[in-house]
Amino acid sequence: MSNEHQIDTLNKLLKGQHMGVDAYESYLEKLPASSPLKEPFITIQSDLRDHANLLSTRILELGGTPKKSEGLVGKMELFMSELFDRPHDEKEIVKHAIKGENIYGNKMTEKIAGEELDEHNQQLIHTILFKQREHVDELKIILDNMKNEE
Repeated sequence: MSNEHQIDTLNKLLKGQHMGVDAYESYLEKLPASSPLKEPFITIQSDLRDHANLLSTRILELGGTPKKSEGLVGKMELFMSELFDRPHDEKEIVKHAIKGENIYGNKMTEKIAGEELDEHNQQLIHTILFKQREHVDELKIILDNMKNEE
């Protein structure tokens, strides 16, 4: 289990966190200033930034160079998602956020958690995964409340 493998694996997760930060930035830009979604979305985006900082710090500790963005593939995925699955109202934005958290966040993190990593890195990844699952739960509650208000 080389440091290079650890660094590459953590950088994969780091790129996903950058992708999430950018996705929430896009959502926030679409929301009206008075939207009640602003606060929870800003909080989730802040958590993703915190995760990115934790991963970057750990990568540096291992002697690696942290990725600074989601990369070209991540940018293309975000662009295609926006192009073909463009949310138009607040409810659609929440649905889109849930989908992104599940597909790009949780599934990717679960896959990475299954890789051979040292105990410290496994613990870091599981901490991030736990918080990402909380985000999905919170978004589902918000969506349920929106449906109940209809």
